[in-house]
Amino acid sequence: MYGLINKAVEGLVRSKFGDAAWDKIRTRAGLPDEPFISMEMYTDKSTYDLVGAASAELGAPAEAILEEFGMYWVKYTGEAGYSELMKAAGKTLPEFLRNLDQMHTRVKLSFPQLNPPSFSVSDETPSSLVLHYYSARPGLAPLVVGLLRGLGDRFSVDVTTKTERVEGARPHDRFHVGWKTRVGVPA
Repeated sequence: MYGLINKAVEGLVRSKFGDAAWDKIRTRAGLPDEPFISMEMYTDKSTYDLVGAASAELGAPAEAILEEFGMYWVKYTGEAGYSELMKAAGKTLPEFLRNLDQMHTRVKLSFPQLNPPSFSVSDETPSSLVLHYYSARPGLAPLVVGLLRGLGDRFSVDVTTKTERVEGARPHDRFHVGWKTRVGVPA
């Protein structure tokens, strides 16, 4: 994964739990005390180790850490220079979700070694859809739940999700996503 991901993990920990917590997590994960470089590749193991260390240090399940990170990632990328790219991906939650693969294709122009997940949408209604998530990286479905919640904030909708694992020829996670516009907030 690119350093941008690990920088965001660091940003989340520092903003919510402070510098001392970050130092403990970084040390437990076996990572040097040096800044992550956004455009540099790091092993997936280093990111998984950060999540495991955060889980141990903060006393929270890894799934909760990943979900919180997913929510933070939406805000972080918007503030880290990707706001226009996110705006171009869609004006509504369903439009944005339909365009995730296209957005990742554009991101890949800046990050040529990017190995992003793939998404597709099915069973769309005016207030729900099914999001299919395909990834070579195991265990990240809670991150997607957090992303969906973060996107709900971005689009001023309340999001509900139900997750299920689909096995077979092309295993993936399937998210039944529903939403409603927040009271007093225009759609």
